[in-house]
Amino acid sequence: MKKFSRHSGVAAPLPIVNVDTDMIIPKDYLKTIKRTGLGTGLFAEMRFNDDGSKNTDFVLNKPAYEKASILVAGDNFGCGSSREHAPWALEDYGIRCVISTSFADIFYNNCFKNGLLPIVVKPEELELLMDDASRGANATLTVDLVTQEIHGPDGGVVKFNIDPFRKHCLLNGLDDIGLTMEKDHHIDKHEDHITNHRPWH
Repeated sequence: MKKFSRHSGVAAPLPIVNVDTDMIIPKDYLKTIKRTGLGTGLFAEMRFNDDGSKNTDFVLNKPAYEKASILVAGDNFGCGSSREHAPWALEDYGIRCVISTSFADIFYNNCFKNGLLPIVVKPEELELLMDDASRGANATLTVDLVTQEIHGPDGGVVKFNIDPFRKHCLLNGLDDIGLTMEKDHHIDKHEDHITNHRPWH
């Protein structure tokens, strides 16, 4: 899993409440269990017209936001079904951080397991960050996980809270498998003990 410590990037404003996982990655893209290639389906029903052409009104299709790596979104982001394909699609597209006033619990947990940083801020802070993100080519935010701060283009700073364990995992690029492998020495020691004392296993 990619480590996350400090990230600067273009922030795209998505002032839509209740963005569910079907909007993030429509069901047509759920036929794979691979984590790669899903970026093409991110927000597909909003990004593309029925004929497959780009919807030029959608924020990620606008020139200033085509390389956005941060989303500033409305309340209750990631609600709906529990599909892990949603954070997979965001990460594959290049999104490293989503900022909102609230997230659906399962989506929120899945983000941390896939190297994405979901940040919860107060409504008045989201309003300021949404304004920052609406500045087109100047819509650059810097997210510092170490100091737990979001820096805006005009020098404004928004502080955020995060669970210390989740922070540790992101800073060190540890998903569930990575956490297990940190105990590799103890696992090997246990396996050797079993082999020596119960060789019939």
